[in-house]
Amino acid sequence: MNFEAILFDCDGVLVDSEAITCGVLRDMFEEQGWRMTLAECMQRFVGHTVKSQRSIIEAHTGVPLTDVWLEQFYALRNERLTQDIAAIEGVHEAVAHLHEHCQGRIAVASGADRFKVEMMLKQVGLMDFFEGRIFSGHEMPRSKPHPDVYLAAAAHLQIDPARCLVVEDTTVGITAGVAAGATVWAYAPPCADAHALRQAGAAQVFEHMRGLRLG
Repeated sequence: MNFEAILFDCDGVLVDSEAITCGVLRDMFEEQGWRMTLAECMQRFVGHTVKSQRSIIEAHTGVPLTDVWLEQFYALRNERLTQDIAAIEGVHEAVAHLHEHCQGRIAVASGADRFKVEMMLKQVGLMDFFEGRIFSGHEMPRSKPHPDVYLAAAAHLQIDPARCLVVEDTTVGITAGVAAGATVWAYAPPCADAHALRQAGAAQVFEHMRGLRLG
């Protein structure tokens, strides 16, 4: 298909952030008595907002998930990301290619909060490609796995979602892209569960950003 627009997830697709964020979560949960490995934390929380997992968190910690706790998490998360964030290998070349191919019709559609997304893109030198075309699930009626953020991005670009390619790395995000009516390709480095991504609806799976090319 000759896609007219590309809609990117951010965490795990453009930036290597998920282990950093989940490392902060794991440490904060441990202080509340909920112990797990980083791998377990990532399996539970990657692709989800912390707020959306409130009932699970409260059941395991035995304490309410308060706004104060969330603010502490966001602050520590942002500090660690500022120190350690890196771009996914090869993503600058891939984004530049797709930006040219689609004549600038690319956007970020993330489940994360806007401050985090914009901060990370600036840190890794990708902001110029996406300025003015960044959409956050926190600002939508519903976040992923619902399609709202992808529908908003496609509407802004004035492209039918059916003519959009969504680039994702989680089953939650793939579900959102498919629900929006887009074609979804999944970035799946060797450590990822490519089968689960296909099962969620990814039309194509690629292991390196070299695979993210059109034409």
